[in-house]
This record gives sequence, C-alpha cells and structure tokens, in this order.
Amino acid sequence: MLSRRDFLIHVAAWTAVPSLPARAAPRSAHPSRPIPKTGEPLPVVGLGTTKAVSQLAERGTSEFKMLLRTLLDGGGKVVDTWPRSATQDELTGEALQAGGLVQDMFLATKVDAVGAEAGRAMLERTRRLYGKRSDLIQVISLRDLKTQWSVLKEWKDADKARYIGATVSSDADHEAMMDFIRGERPDFIQVNYSVVETQAETGVLPLAADLGIAVLINRPFMNGGYFSRVRGVALPDWAAEFDCHSWAQFSLKYILAHPAVTCVLTETTKPKHLLENLGTAYGRLPDAETKRRMREVMQFI
Repeated sequence: MLSRRDFLIHVAAWTAVPSLPARAAPRSAHPSRPIPKTGEPLPVVGLGTTKAVSQLAERGTSEFKMLLRTLLDGGGKVVDTWPRSATQDELTGEALQAGGLVQDMFLATKVDAVGAEAGRAMLERTRRLYGKRSDLIQVISLRDLKTQWSVLKEWKDADKARYIGATVSSDADHEAMMDFIRGERPDFIQVNYSVVETQAETGVLPLAADLGIAVLINRPFMNGGYFSRVRGVALPDWAAEFDCHSWAQFSLKYILAHPAVTCVLTETTKPKHLLENLGTAYGRLPDAETKRRMREVMQFI
C-alpha cells in the first residue's frame, strides 16, 4: 500500500496533465473494506455527485470528467448519483462513459419515482444513459418504498443490478430505515453521519453491523454547512495524533473510525479537494476517547 505522501505525489502529478487519456495512469492502491454479504472490497472514500452534476448544464462535462479521473487514479471507485433532468442525465452519462471510465467504477444509482412502471422506466433509462448496469441501485429517501423495493428485487433477480438498498439523509428517517433493515435485510443502506450529525451511532450503524449490511455515508460535510461552521477556526493541534491535516479530514476520520462504515461519499467539484478526501484513508484513525474529544470540539464551534 502506498504511503499517504507517495499517494498525494503520484495522483497530483497525474492530475496536472489532463490531456492524458482517461485510462492512461496506473491506479493507486487505496484502503478498502469488504461488503459484508460478498466480501468484495470497496475503497473507503467515494464520490457523491450531487454538486458536480448540478453544474453540468452550465459548465459542460470537462470538469466532471477530471473529477472522475482523479477519483479512479487515486484508487477510489465508488460513484453515487441519481436521476435528475433529461439534460443533466444525458451529460452525466456522457461524462461517466468518457474513455471507458464507468467500467472501472462501482456505480451506485437510485430510483426516484412513484409507481412500479415509472420505477422500471427510470432504471432502464439510467442503464441506457450510463452505459452499464448499476452495481448498486437504491430507493432514494425511502420514497414509495414498498413498490420500488419490489422493483429492485425484480431487477436483481434479473441480474440487472448486483446489489440493492435504500437511502436516507435525515435523522428523522432513521427509525423508518431501521424498520426497513429489520424487515428486508438489504445489501446496502446509505445514511447521514458526521462528526456533527452523530445519531446514526446509536441506532442505524450498530443494527447494520449486526445484520451484515454494507453502509454508505452521505452528508459528511452537511452539504457544506460544516465548512461554514469551522471557517476561521484553527484545527486542534492534537488532530495530528491521528494523521488529520484539515477540517475536511477531521469529519472524514471520525466517520471512518466507525467499523460499520463501508464507504463515505464526499461531495466536491475540485480535484484537489477530492485528493485531500482520498488521503483521509491513510494513517491512523481516532479511538473512542479521541472521538469524544472531537464531538466536544464541535459543540463549542
């Protein structure tokens, strides 16, 4: 496994040369964790695409392609996205398929529809535009859950998806997610969790661990609200004790220290920030006492 320093040098050197073909650079090793149901290793830092995709219609696909290339060359693999407007979906598909990028990804998509036929139509359209069957399909925000979960089980049985699951992004939905987990035992769940939003520690995460369910984490930076909170505040000196070098890594290290977490989805539109996020996976993670101190710090900011 590369050291954190070698990883940053390797990837930074490559991303400085965007004219290279998408698959020209060797992939770096990256710390991974197994998907409980299959043992398949998954890199622990991935990419949520909400912010990047929202800019496609205005900015075009070149920046998004570079972001995806940076993720893959840095050893990352997990890309999480979901259907939006027709224009954005087409541009997303163009970027994902550029240079065969999508073939190297663990592609997580979502169904955001009401009714079985609408759900199937959305999934077919996503598969056509993205040029690959989804590795993971999720029912977004438990929307029309009973119907869409039946569709996803049908999709998996037909080998149109390797894994299926559901998402929430609010503490208020954790109880409903736990009811779903107990009843259906999905392959994956996606839930909000960070050094500020810690509720998942007391319910969803322990339950997922007990039942052998993989966990993707969203909102590690509270959709940007986290950075507004820490702006102008000095990072504690003792963060260096667990190889933490920025406020972004402060939250990501906290998240990755939980053993139930399979992968955390980071949101950014800048390759340099993505490299910083990927670097979080290297070095030490905080222990229980250090995590308590981290929560305490956030209470006073």
